[in-house]
Amino acid sequence: MSQLEIITREAAPGPVLELLGDLDYDTAGRLREVLSSLALRQGSRLVLDLGGVTFCDSSGITALIVARNHALAAQAEVALADVPDHLMRVLRIVRLDQIFPIDPGSAAAM
Repeated sequence: MSQLEIITREAAPGPVLELLGDLDYDTAGRLREVLSSLALRQGSRLVLDLGGVTFCDSSGITALIVARNHALAAQAEVALADVPDHLMRVLRIVRLDQIFPIDPGSAAAM
């Protein structure tokens, strides 16, 4: 079974979720649970720090889309930070790099 650790912290613009480990069929539900309990304010910004993601399958990609939809429903922004090369390649292939703002650095540095 794969592992995923999600560290949640607050930043001035809004919540930051740092993901560490595999974002896949076994763990994507955990991210969706965290998102459903996350209260976003209108105009805030949800940042998903993906620097620690070691693997991502289609379930993980779907969870990222769920995060985007959750933010948009709250009239908040969403961004991906510190996306590893292996995941950036997948995002480009499925053209999600066109709908997610992507910050090159770590969310901790923002």
